[in-house]
Formats: sequence, C-alpha cells, structure tokens
Amino acid sequence: MFSASILAIVLGYTWIVAPVAPKWTVGAVTLLVVGLAVAHALKTGEWGLKAPSFLPALAWSAAFTVFAVLVLYVAGAGLHTWHDTPNVWGTLVVLVPWGLGQQFALQTVFLREAQGATSKRGGVWLAALMFASLHLPNPLLAVVTGVAAVAWCWIYDRDPNVLPLALSHALLTLAVLSAFDDRLTGHLKVGVAYLSLR
Repeated sequence: MFSASILAIVLGYTWIVAPVAPKWTVGAVTLLVVGLAVAHALKTGEWGLKAPSFLPALAWSAAFTVFAVLVLYVAGAGLHTWHDTPNVWGTLVVLVPWGLGQQFALQTVFLREAQGATSKRGGVWLAALMFASLHLPNPLLAVVTGVAAVAWCWIYDRDPNVLPLALSHALLTLAVLSAFDDRLTGHLKVGVAYLSLR
C-alpha cells in the first residue's frame, strides 16, 4: 500500500531521522514521497488534474477557503494574535508548490486507497485522519489539517482536480500564520522538532 509507505517515511523522518540528519534531507524525503505518489498515479492513471473538474473544484475550494479564513480571523482576533505576515507573496511562492505536493499525495494516494479499503464516505474520514496524524504532536496543526483535509477530500471526491486545493492549502497555511503567534503554531513544526520547542 502506497499510503502505508508514505506514512512510514514521513513519520520515520519527523520522529527519528530529522533530529540527527542535515537539513537538506527534508528535500530528499519530499522527493521520495512525491515519487511514491507519482508511482501510484502511473499505476492507477489518476493524476488529480481532471480538466472538467477544475472550475467546480475551484468554486468549492474558494467557498471553503473563505469560510475557513474567516473562522481563523475570528479566532486570531479573539486571542489577540492576528498579525500581518511579512513577505506574503514570497511566502505564497513557497506554499503553493508545497501545498500541491501534499494535496497530490493526500487525494490521489491517501483518499483513493482509504476509499478502496472502506467506502466512499469512510475513505474521506480515514484519509483526513492519516493526514492529520502526520502533523502530530502539534495540536493546532493536527486539528486544523484534519478538519481541512475532510473538506478537501470531500471536494476532490466530487471534482477531482488538485490545483484549486493546492491554492486553498497555501492560503489557509498563510491564514494560520497570520491568525496565531509562533507559540500557538509551534512554528509549523511536527514530530520531534515540535517537542524540542517545548
């Protein structure tokens, strides 16, 4: 199962390898995970780029993203942590491809394999749970990514195109960075890196 391999690689890296490896190894792990997702796409023929699904997926993604950004804004304002993020465009240039890689693996591998193992609806929840688990033990990231993954998987299942989801992913990451301070976001760290901040 490709999902199990991706989970093992990411969790093994964030919990065991990352603390002792040079920083450049994150790039190698990213390429390995994307490579597995591409291998899965070659096997199944699903690339997450169904052209007729682009506009419907864009509409659903935009609606979800606007709603989620408003929720994050209200939370950040309530906690008095909302602030401007410096270099928004530079940050987005990094976040869009990062979001695309994550959405490609989430949708074409996690979602489809989870649906194959359970049901259409059950697979959405299982894929979101797997995705959230990769963001542990960071409580904010695990909850936010889990909830967002349910919406993203639901959208993809209806309209399979990852491009609008990648943009949504990037914009919501930017909103999280603006809504909360580093104490709450844990600098977006996961695994041992998050625990080392405590």
